[in-house]
This record gives sequence, structure tokens and C-alpha cells, in this order.
Amino acid sequence: MRSPSSIAPTSALLSALLALPQLTAAFYLPGVAPTSYKPGDTVPLFVNSIKPVAAIDARVHSVLSYDYYDPRFKFCEPEGGPKYVSESLGSILFGDRIMTSPFTPKMAQNQTCMKLCSAKYDTESAHFVNGRISKGFALNWLVDGLPAGQDLFDPLTGTDFYSPGFALGQISAGEPDGITAFNNHYDIVIEYHKVRGHEDQLRVVGAVVQPYSKAYPSGEGELDCLDDGISAVVLSEDVDQTTDVTFTYSVYWKESPTAWATRWDKYLHVFDPKIHWFSLINSAVVVVFLTITVASVLFRALRKDIARYNRLDQISLDDFSGADSLEDGVQEDSGWKLVHGDVFRTPSHPLLLSVLLGNGAQLFAMTGFTICFALLGFLSPSNRGSLGTIAVFLYTLLSFVGGYVSARAYKSMNGEQWKMNIASTPLLVPGIVFSTFFILNLFLWANGAAGAVPFTTMLVIVAIWFIISVPLSVAGSWLGLRAKALEPPVRTNQIPRQIPPSTTYLKPIPSMLLVGILPFGAIFVELYFIMSSIWFSKIYYMFGFLFLCYGLMIITCAAVTILLVYFLLCAENYNWQWRAFLAAGMSAGYIFANALIYLISKLSLGGLSGTVLYIGYSALLSFLFFILTGSIGFFASWWFVRKIYGSIKID
Repeated sequence: MRSPSSIAPTSALLSALLALPQLTAAFYLPGVAPTSYKPGDTVPLFVNSIKPVAAIDARVHSVLSYDYYDPRFKFCEPEGGPKYVSESLGSILFGDRIMTSPFTPKMAQNQTCMKLCSAKYDTESAHFVNGRISKGFALNWLVDGLPAGQDLFDPLTGTDFYSPGFALGQISAGEPDGITAFNNHYDIVIEYHKVRGHEDQLRVVGAVVQPYSKAYPSGEGELDCLDDGISAVVLSEDVDQTTDVTFTYSVYWKESPTAWATRWDKYLHVFDPKIHWFSLINSAVVVVFLTITVASVLFRALRKDIARYNRLDQISLDDFSGADSLEDGVQEDSGWKLVHGDVFRTPSHPLLLSVLLGNGAQLFAMTGFTICFALLGFLSPSNRGSLGTIAVFLYTLLSFVGGYVSARAYKSMNGEQWKMNIASTPLLVPGIVFSTFFILNLFLWANGAAGAVPFTTMLVIVAIWFIISVPLSVAGSWLGLRAKALEPPVRTNQIPRQIPPSTTYLKPIPSMLLVGILPFGAIFVELYFIMSSIWFSKIYYMFGFLFLCYGLMIITCAAVTILLVYFLLCAENYNWQWRAFLAAGMSAGYIFANALIYLISKLSLGGLSGTVLYIGYSALLSFLFFILTGSIGFFASWWFVRKIYGSIKID
């Protein structure tokens, strides 16, 4: 069997580069244009990796997936052996391993009780397969690019929908010991639609598979897969005992009024649409209320403060003859104006802060563009892995933005190690992410999981990183260092003033906990659906809700961080830079805590490898979210501080 690494990385790069100029050409990207078949033509049926879904207890019991032709499953192979189908980079990163199959459905021609092959399951294979059945693993097929699934009914919305994938086997819940049956017969129902004006041109618009377990009698006689009295296949785990299994399938064609352009609608099902609207409206109300509160408090207080400070600057020394005037003069030595000579002082560790800010700006732009592309329909689920491919592609191109922002911020902080800044911006955060990803990938390799990214694909990612991303970041840093530094509106004193003790809620930990929970609350419900789609192998497509939630999170993050910085300055604490970044980034801590709660409540991974992989990937995503939200909070606070100190007159 050929390794997927031999062809996948090259095709991934070519696919990404060829697709770029045509992103605005149509709703469906190149490679997913409609394919028409004539009656009797062979419709391609590909097989994908075998992935875990919810088991009988509605929990996911594994995060590992397996190749369809893993020797322990003993599935039938096509003549000449299975071959890997070209995939995009995003498809590989998300664990797809698509291969050819021995199934040969003929367009509009029913096929009944087609025999594939027979296999013998020894004790080891039987134990392995039965274990995967008990953990709720599902087969994933692709018919003309559509996932073959099961036809389900949602009583809440009263609609039928197709759920991608179908069970490897089933456990008889009514039996005292729960007999584990292995599915070896598949009824494949394929829906097709006639092209208007071309009756001999047919297109696939749906695919459903109903699996069965049938223990066919031994012998060379005719197989009767329609006999409902056949007992189920139970793989024996007894020592020195084998189980003979014969694989069969039937294909039934059904004409459908569904047009090819809307064939994905039945797969894109919202289980509870009201909760999305309720969450969105709730978040919007909270954000609007919070923003109005912050704006009103700040504008009223700041307008009064700025007017008083500017009025005091216009009073001459001759006017300070009365007691009232002296009291006004004393009032000047209070509030946020008192720290005007220290508020733009270089923070501690400016190099690290500038590097994180540059990568945060890069992530911010990448996330925004990716969601917009998805919102406009360019990332259709018919183009598998397009989301991951575009995200990697945009992150690489936007390295220029990261380098520019990092260098500009570092220069404004009066940093002197500009060579370290240029080198660290494209290497530090991507290096942490890649190293963590590589270590987690070792766990997948050690467990023989199909989700393990091939070594040559890793080399492609490293090549993209150093050949494209690093030079773009260096170019952005060069322009950022050549640009004029953002001069502070007030002068910085040579001697820093002493910071008085803070109240409890303004101390680092309490303030971070208070600020971080509000941005997390804006995306909490949508985050639940995203995690469910990742770990339960569902299709996530509600990018309209995600776009609005992303906007609400940005506004919330900026508003609460500005409010914190205002309170800090009023308390004569001028070390706002790191406090703003860490407080806004604390929402990532809530995301990681939520992932741990999800692990306890929705998953039951059992083994060490699965738990380490889940916690590792959750920590990695939380780290990136920390940089993203921290950068949003910092830049909002920086704008606010420059605005208020630029509005007062300082001698």
C-alpha cells in the first residue's frame, strides 16, 4: 500500500495555489464542479478513515481514527490494491485519508447482493474490531464527493436529515451481556437528479447507507442478503478460534427532486436553531449594555476630568490667592492625569510583548478573513479541508502584517534589540505551535492512528514556514522599523513614580478573572457547537453565527479592557500594557477550563493517549486564543490611553 505522504503534500500545495485566483469565480471552488453520469456509468465510491462518534452511552470514547484498510479490520480491497486519492493540505491536517474501494455502483442500475470477499477473523482481530464497535466507531464513505450517511429524523424541528457516517457494528441493548454484532452487508441508497434538458445526464444528490449484520452460511451457494432471518455476525474472541465473514452490498437508485446545487442541505442540519438565536440575542444585549455603560461612564468622567485639567492649566499663579483656588490646585494631583509622565514608560519585557502583539495581529486578520470567506460560501463543505487550507494559506501570507505590527510596536516601546525582534516574530509563537503539534502527532504515530500527519506533510509545512512565512515577516519588520515611531502625546519622566497599593479587584489575578469571563460569555454557546463538530465528527457550517459572535467578542474584549485600564490609571497604576494583554487573554483560560468540563461531561476517553491528545490540542487552541484576545485588549487600551492623554494640555 502506498503511503499518503508520497502524493498528498505536493497536491495540497498545487491545489491551494491553483484555487487562489479563482476564489471569487463561483460558489463552488475548482475541483467540486458538478459531474454528470450516463446510465450505467460507474460512480466513484471512496472510503475515508474510520472515526469515533457517539457510542451507545452518547459519549465519545476515543480521539483516534484508523485507516479503512487497517489489516485488523480485514475489509475487502479493490483489484490492484487501494490507492490514495489526492487531498488538500487542510484535509490531511483534519485527519482525512481517502482511498479507492472495491464498490462499483452503476448509475441508475440497481445491484442486489453483490459479493465483495470473505475474511477470517482470529482472536486478536476480533478483539480489536469488537473494541472499536463498543467505542462507537463509524465508517465514512464518499459517493461522488458526498458523505454516505444515515437518514435520521429530528423530532424537535420535524425534519429529516443525513448524518455523515454509519456504524461499524452495533451492541444489542436488550441482551443481558450486550451481544456485539459486526456489520458486513450494506444497503446503499443513492439519490440522483436529471439535468434539465438532458435526460441522459444524471447527477448524484444524496447517499444513504443502511448497514446490517448477516452471518451467511458457509459454502459456494447463492447469497440471500434479503433474508431477514439470518443471524448476526458475532466475532469470537475465544483462543484458537476464527470467524468467517462474507462482505456483501446492494445498491438502490432513487430519483430525487433535489437540485445538485442544494444537495448539501440535508447534511447541514441545525439540531436546535432557537438556541443559536437566543445565545446571539443574549450576547448582543449584554454587549450593547456593556458598551453603553462603558462609554457613558468614561465619556462623562473623562469629559469632566479633561475640562477641569485644561481649566487648571489656564489659571495663572496670581489667581492662587484664595483658599478655593488652592483646593482646585490640590485636585490636580489626583486621578489619571497624575501619571501622565509615566503612562508611556517602556513596559517590562518589551521584546516578548511586541512579538506576541505581532502574532496576535496576524491571528486576528487570519481569523477575520477566514470567517468572511466561509460566510460568503467560498469554503463549501463539498471542498473537503478548504477551511484548514485557507487558514494555513492566510496565516502564511499575513506574516507580513505580523512582522510589521511587531516591529512598529517594539519601536514605539523604545526597544533596542531589533534583530531579536525580527527573528523572534516569525519563529517564537509558530515554533511553540509546531513543536506542540509535532509532539502530539508522535502520540498518533505511536498508536497507529490514521489522523497522524505524514512526515513529508510536516516537511511541507516547515517549507511553507521558512520559505514563505519567515521572509514575509522579515519584510514586514523591515518596513515597520523604517516607519516613524508612534510618538506619545506626553513626555515621560526620567524617574518613575511610586505606585500606591491597589484595591482587591484591581490586583492582577482578580482583575484578569473579571475581565476574561465577559468575552468568553459572548462565544460560549457557539464554542459548544464547534467542539461538538470537532469531537463528534459533525459538519460545522454556521459561519453567519460565528461571524456575529466574533464581532461581539471583539467589542466585549475591547470595552472591558479599556474600563480596566481606566480604573488602573485612576488608581495611579501606570503599568497598563501587560495588565491589558493578560486580562483580555484570560478568556483563553476560561476556554481551556470549559474544554476540561467538556472532557468530563461529554467524553469518556479512558486511555492516557486519548486524554493527552485532547488536553494537548485544547491547550494549543487556548494558547492561540490567548494571543488573539490579549492583542485585541492591548491595542484597544493603547488607542484609549493615547486618546485621553492627547486631549489634555501638559506643560
